[in-house]
Parts: sequence; structure tokens; C-alpha cells
Amino acid sequence: MKHHALEQLQIVAEVDQDYPCRPMSRSERLRRWAELLEQNADRRLATLHQTEYQPIRERAAMRSNSSPISVAFEDPVLRAAGLENDSYGEARRFFELTDNQLHKVICYCHFGATMSAATAAHHLRKLIARQRMFTRLRGMLVG
Repeated sequence: MKHHALEQLQIVAEVDQDYPCRPMSRSERLRRWAELLEQNADRRLATLHQTEYQPIRERAAMRSNSSPISVAFEDPVLRAAGLENDSYGEARRFFELTDNQLHKVICYCHFGATMSAATAAHHLRKLIARQRMFTRLRGMLVG
């Protein structure tokens, strides 16, 4: 990769320094992740082994090449929004998921050694739908 000063880039391209202009909401980040997975739905992705049994530090550091999390990390939009790496802990932080939620999307015990990207996307879509339902219920009860 060749690095250039901003001034050099502006000669050959329009550089938008405000990109992304606004932070992505949790729902937007999850939807983007699901969409990325759906783009290559038949792709086989690696799961993470026994996430629920790992000590907190080891669990946070868990990662695998070609996992559903690595698909998210390959995306420049999600990286620009703040996704720092493709570890379990970073996915948990960035997508604002509980251990139980992320476990249901990525763990070996549910899918075996690999899963299809479509399956991971399906489980993310279920999380998004649940979040919408709770948001509506909260709106009905509170306001």
C-alpha cells in the first residue's frame, strides 16, 4: 500500500473528510453486518469454539480467520464507524451485544466448525427484530 499526503490525494480525487458524517446507530451497524453476510450467503464461515466456557479475557480475544466477525471487519464502512478488529470482544463492544446474543450468532456449539453466512445473517436479523419489538413496547409503556 502506498501512502500519500492529503494534499496529493486532493489533486486526483475528491476527499470527503467528514465521512462518515454521522455515527451509525446500533441497529444500523447490525443491519449493515447482516447485509454484508447476505451478499455472499453460501460462504462458509468459521465459528468460535465454546465461547460460553472461556474466561472473560480469553473470550474477548477470541477470533478466527473467515468468521462472521471478520466479514464485518473487512467492511470499510464499519471500520470507519469504529470497528477496531475482528475479535469476539470487539464485536461485542461495537455491535452492543451481550455475551448470550453474540454466542447465538457465532458459537461452535450451535453450528459446528463452520456455518453459512446466511445463517449468521438470519440470527442477526432476529436480534434486530427483537430490538424493534422491545423499542415499540417501551414506547407504548413509557410514552
